[in-house]
Amino acid sequence: MMKPAEIESFFATLAAANPQPASELEYTSVFELLAAVLLSAQATDVGVNKATRRLFPQAGTPQQMLALGEAAVAGQIRTIGLYRNKARHLLQTCRILVDQYGGQVPRDRAALEALPGVGRKTANVVLNVAFGEPTNPVDTHVFRVCNRSGLAPGKTPQAVEQQLGKRVPPPFRRDAHHWLILHGRYVCTARAPRCGECSVRSWCDTGKALDRQAR
Repeated sequence: MMKPAEIESFFATLAAANPQPASELEYTSVFELLAAVLLSAQATDVGVNKATRRLFPQAGTPQQMLALGEAAVAGQIRTIGLYRNKARHLLQTCRILVDQYGGQVPRDRAALEALPGVGRKTANVVLNVAFGEPTNPVDTHVFRVCNRSGLAPGKTPQAVEQQLGKRVPPPFRRDAHHWLILHGRYVCTARAPRCGECSVRSWCDTGKALDRQAR
């Protein structure tokens, strides 16, 4: 497992290369962020952005989404996986937002997780990106990087999330998941990790093992 001093250097290096990391999902409001993250399950950010570029100009609020209707929403997002289920969940979520929260996205974990199609990861993203809370959303990229590197190993996403909550130094907590997602997406990839180009290899368990083998 990565040592505390190594974790500090690990994040300081990522932060120096990208001081203001951000989600690659496109949105202009908290509601659009929530909708985009809901749609991103088992889909790429690129694919979701292509769909929401068609959808959001027509329906950028819960009220407009309800007015558009489930069939039309499904038609706009048909290029992403599970689009029919996602359209249904999105419309159900919009109904709850309108009926219970005046069309606003609640800043409360339990309320967010109670929305159809919104799980813990989506709630964490909204709380972090929209409201600035130091949560640790764990997607496949974060899960992989945390286990490969020894930063926050765990057998489940929630176990990794709990480890991150304990191990990420305070100055890096708000942006930690952005750095980890981007690192997993572009460097520490699933099938062919680019270890030779990795800026944090010196503190990574896998990188250290590769260096020992090369000696």
